[in-house]
Amino acid sequence: MNTCTHSLVPYAPDAHVRMLKRGTRLLEPDVYVASVGTRQAVFKDYRRYRWTPLSPLARLLVRREARILDRLSGWGYAPALLGTIGGLVLGMEFIDGKVLGHDVAMVSDEVFRRLKSAVATLHAAGIAHNDLHRSNILVNGGMPMVVDFASALLMPAWLAHSPLGRQLRRSDLANVVKLQSRLTGTPPSPAEAAVLAEPRWVRTIRNAWKRLYRGKA
Repeated sequence: MNTCTHSLVPYAPDAHVRMLKRGTRLLEPDVYVASVGTRQAVFKDYRRYRWTPLSPLARLLVRREARILDRLSGWGYAPALLGTIGGLVLGMEFIDGKVLGHDVAMVSDEVFRRLKSAVATLHAAGIAHNDLHRSNILVNGGMPMVVDFASALLMPAWLAHSPLGRQLRRSDLANVVKLQSRLTGTPPSPAEAAVLAEPRWVRTIRNAWKRLYRGKA
């Protein structure tokens, strides 16, 4: 895994960066675009936690996401890893695309066919994304790109073939199918409907949680 140097990230009060998102919630990074040589890159910056008790957790988040992006090198549907800085900044390729659904002309069944294929290969590599919603899918020239792997899980074989692993994969696919139905009007195929049907134990846990939550509300 490559490691960037501090000089590659011009992030300072007077630096010329384009802020994409300010981290306001717990362990939420600042996300911004900055130039690295002749190209632009995206940085997820946790440095405000450097001297706090949350520093180890922030470093863990950076290390986990960097490891997954490194594992996905050559996959073609995720930004390339550029490296990390001081354990608290993650640098990755800037994807010049639009959020899925932002432009109706860019939404098609072909985009979703490619996205489903990408998710299938992701799962075959033992990785569940766990956060496949619209803002984490960018489209450029009809090609979907998946971003933000902060919630992703790298699953060993025993976990991937467990009921939990199957549920994580089912959840990823369900999110894609629901997006396709909402944005294109295409209903799930019978095969997809069969795959996406929740097992009884998942419904039991969800219903129990809802009852518990409503009881405390």
